[in-house]
Amino acid sequence: MSILDQRKLIESIHPFELLSTTTLDNLMKKIDIAYYPKDTLLISKNIPSIAFYIIIKGSVTELIDEEIHNVYSHGDTFDADALIYGKCEGKFVVDEDLICYEIKKDDFLELMQNKNVQSYFLQDFVTRHQHLKNYDMQSDLSGFLIAKVSDIFIHKACVVEENVSIHAALKKQEELKAHVIIVKDANDYSIVTDSDLRRHVLIGGVDTKDKISKIATKGLISIDIEDFLFNALLKMTQSEIKRVVVMQNSEIVGVLEQLDLLSYFANHSHLVAVQIDKAVTIDDLKILQDDLRNLIITLRVKGVKVRYITKLVSTLNLKVYKKVFDMCVDAPLQKDCALIVMGSEGRDEQTIKSDQDNALIIRDGLDVEIFTESMMKLNSYLLELGFPKCLGNVMVSNKFWRRNVAGYKELINEWTTSMSDTDVQNLSIFVDAKCVGGDAELLSELTAYLHHHFHQRDDVLAHVAKAVLNFDTPLSLFSGFVLEKEHQNKLDLKKGGIFALVHGIRTLCLQYEITQTNTIERIKALNNKGVIDKNFATELIESFDTLSAIRLKAMLEAKTIDESNYINPRNLEKIQRDLLKDSFKIINKFKKFMIFHFHLNMVA
Repeated sequence: MSILDQRKLIESIHPFELLSTTTLDNLMKKIDIAYYPKDTLLISKNIPSIAFYIIIKGSVTELIDEEIHNVYSHGDTFDADALIYGKCEGKFVVDEDLICYEIKKDDFLELMQNKNVQSYFLQDFVTRHQHLKNYDMQSDLSGFLIAKVSDIFIHKACVVEENVSIHAALKKQEELKAHVIIVKDANDYSIVTDSDLRRHVLIGGVDTKDKISKIATKGLISIDIEDFLFNALLKMTQSEIKRVVVMQNSEIVGVLEQLDLLSYFANHSHLVAVQIDKAVTIDDLKILQDDLRNLIITLRVKGVKVRYITKLVSTLNLKVYKKVFDMCVDAPLQKDCALIVMGSEGRDEQTIKSDQDNALIIRDGLDVEIFTESMMKLNSYLLELGFPKCLGNVMVSNKFWRRNVAGYKELINEWTTSMSDTDVQNLSIFVDAKCVGGDAELLSELTAYLHHHFHQRDDVLAHVAKAVLNFDTPLSLFSGFVLEKEHQNKLDLKKGGIFALVHGIRTLCLQYEITQTNTIERIKALNNKGVIDKNFATELIESFDTLSAIRLKAMLEAKTIDESNYINPRNLEKIQRDLLKDSFKIINKFKKFMIFHFHLNMVA
């Protein structure tokens, strides 16, 4: 290997690429090349580390309590901790004849004076994992990812007391050149917009001498000045509003306008939402489908976390569902039913459209058959909009998924009694349900019934939980990826990692009667209840984020839905492979937690 190749290898390893040219030049002069034959014990509790190793060829196995903890190969490094802390909990054994670079202990500790090197190697798993993730995204990263409300122009707020006249309030608004009037009463705030003035004063004839509180609208929507701009965008999209009030220490400091926000982001998501609202026919909605896909691509390129992309896209998709529901179900009947979405849609975790999972809940006392025609029409519209047909037929077009409240309660009783694979699958799908049209209380009643049914039924929950072991994590004992030959040497991200995490967290939430449906929100709720500690919760969230991000890339590149879950690790950058390995290790750790928590080794 030439000097130039040596330097390229060192620079390709994070965080050494952050070193100055002078520091890197000095380091290259101090690096040695070493050879160690197979079975050499390099580091152990009794053999202190003498160097920081960078592998050129061969492999090294790290064992803790005689169990394989990690396997290092070309381009990998070890073991900074042994040098920094002067001890090693396990041992490092050469598994395949090793050729490597060595940075001697004193030289490495001298490098640790560099803040970039120091901050990386002194981090715990979660922080280091996030550090790698951020570095992987640097080429695409923009202010979009980290911009806060405080980073953008905030308009002055026109705040008046509730007993001020409309005329006086308007005069103050004009002086401040504000777009809205915020009305303060004893306990809360309300708002007066141009629409309120037009409806009540110009059309309704309210006298401008009357109190401003007479025309104010309750329910002020606000955001903290230290919150992310992306969350402001979500609030505007979800609530169909043009501005949010900015708060700091519970005090109003200004108003964030939609126009300023869209100028900053320039991703047109709100324009898509407006077009959905304005749609009159199914053809109007069809036109928007490419815009939704382009929005996903734009957000991903700008470095936005997948969890935020899915939140925004889910919000827009649910608007589509609601619009289709309004097109298909007569207004008088809408109050007597609830259209629900389940699976990834119900969890707000769908980006690229996968197979649809939906159902209809009908109020007791009504003839279920009167909804048949409208549900067939709704299903056909969804297919036209690109929502693929569910292979398991979990759709409103299937009579099984159109029933009244009493019928669903009978179904829940069956699911929790038989515990067949099909029933466990249907139960799991239903637990993720979210109402997108009609009366949400019908779903709330069933959710309460479902949780009550599982109260102190850990024996039944154990059968549900055992599904986390249905698929092996595609990571070998030697920390290599296990690939499927029948799928062109690729691995299945959904079966291999995402399913176990999503299903396990879902089951724990059933046990502890947590009603959130989003996986990350469920993890946080479990942490708040003390079921899992904060560090483990953060590890799970980071791992879920990594798996979802890699899967999203695969879905965007896939030609068919069947291909969308499969990736070839060889096509990933080294940092992405490392992140994926770390994530799979956390999945295995989570599986062990589930085995212990539910005593799965005792479940038949």
